[in-house]
Amino acid sequence: MKSFTNKVAVITGAGSGIGRALAQQLSEEGALLALSDVNLAGLKETQAGLTGGGKVLITQLDVADRNAFEQYSKDVIHEFGHADLLFNNAGVALAQTVNDCSYDDFEWLMNINFWGVVYGTKSFLPHMLTRPEAAIINVSSIFGIIALPTQSQYNAAKFAVRGFTESLRQEVKDSNVYVGCVHPGGIKTNIVVNGRMHTSMVGEQTHTQQIEEFNKMARTTPKKAAQTILNGVRKNKRRILIGQDAKFMDRMQRLFPEKYTSIFGALLKLAS
Repeated sequence: MKSFTNKVAVITGAGSGIGRALAQQLSEEGALLALSDVNLAGLKETQAGLTGGGKVLITQLDVADRNAFEQYSKDVIHEFGHADLLFNNAGVALAQTVNDCSYDDFEWLMNINFWGVVYGTKSFLPHMLTRPEAAIINVSSIFGIIALPTQSQYNAAKFAVRGFTESLRQEVKDSNVYVGCVHPGGIKTNIVVNGRMHTSMVGEQTHTQQIEEFNKMARTTPKKAAQTILNGVRKNKRRILIGQDAKFMDRMQRLFPEKYTSIFGALLKLAS
């Protein structure tokens, strides 16, 4: 998909971060926007900052609610007549060991980070298969490529998104639907601020300390992340890595598929 002008773009998690940056850039390029987030106040801030002037629909949506997502897809198509791009972007963070993690926390994360992607894809895919060209972009993570301690729940969801997306891509390869999987590294968003950060990869840290540490490591802005994603869509890239940190970790996993955990473990000890 080379141009986004007059395309209808559906973006979940559009109330902040990468979702907001995608909305801003797509608006500037003349796209029509269907924006959703569980945070309605954030959505309104996103809408207020748009400069493109195209039609915008904002909807408070919990992506973990299958029935709500299915109704949302119907509302979007009713409002715009069609949908051309779907960015399954909404996500949350959780840090806890397997032993100490509650089932409630595990299910909370999986319902948003994995099932939200499934619900979005299945809600819009039948319609998108009828379009002259369409795109489904699912946001995984660099943690969908490598695994680290205290991230088992997040890893499980993001590895699942990656596998789900790569399988979907093969299923629709003879259609007009492009399918991309996004693997961001550290992006300057509020994901850690809003996450359930019970423990830390680098030893004992309070939630505030984890936020400070994340902000030091996260060097890619949401704007840059959105630019990278949209450029990837234009080039029909199957895997979109965002940030030098993501590219480095991906390369390490490829070079040392069995030893990378020891290498990153040593780096984490140095950082603690």
